[in-house]
Amino acid sequence: MHAAAPLLPLLRLLQLASPALPVGAYTYSQGLEWAVESGVVAREADAAAWIGDLLAWSVARFEAPLLAGQLAAWGAGDDAEVLRLNADFLASRETAELRAETVQMGWSLVKLLTELEAFAALPGWRARLLAIDTPCFPSAWSAAAAAWQVPVAQALAAYLWAWAENQVMAAVKAVPLGQSAGQRLLATLGERIPALVEQALNLPEARWSNYTPGLAIASSRHETQYTRLFRS
Repeated sequence: MHAAAPLLPLLRLLQLASPALPVGAYTYSQGLEWAVESGVVAREADAAAWIGDLLAWSVARFEAPLLAGQLAAWGAGDDAEVLRLNADFLASRETAELRAETVQMGWSLVKLLTELEAFAALPGWRARLLAIDTPCFPSAWSAAAAAWQVPVAQALAAYLWAWAENQVMAAVKAVPLGQSAGQRLLATLGERIPALVEQALNLPEARWSNYTPGLAIASSRHETQYTRLFRS
């Protein structure tokens, strides 16, 4: 039993990264649905390029290092730094849909965690999380990972994987692609994640960047798209 004890943080991490986490991630495509509608993404190779570029140039270069910063701040008891990074992330959302997505998912995860004994029973964590006025999704997610003592590198890898998995599942539905194509995409994207985690852990804040104008355009145009399966 003692040998199995270190597995608990891993199991908690699997729970956080699971598609079963009830935060509504499956309802968002982050502009991918418009890219499909416009013909930019029409086949497996297009989906690989679109998702891979967003992973490398936006999520891994801004969201992941910010998440690492929040994990460190939660662990150090620096709630002011958590709030600063939360505000930075909200300000970085370039469209109404992208901001609404992270606010809704953040709210849903906060509600879950504050009612979940595995988190809420840990001394002080519930009150610290509820002190954030408008929690974005990374803030709530990092609070859970820090409270459950998940190693930072593993947390970042799981966060990037969960994002990539959600994007692939959106592509499978919207393009559409077959399940085997989805698994090929996940295998290829997964190979890139270790290097992206290392980069995120070593990237100084002055070099954080989510400069992806294609995403901003796609998200803006999705807001008025005539038929939609996804909320973003």
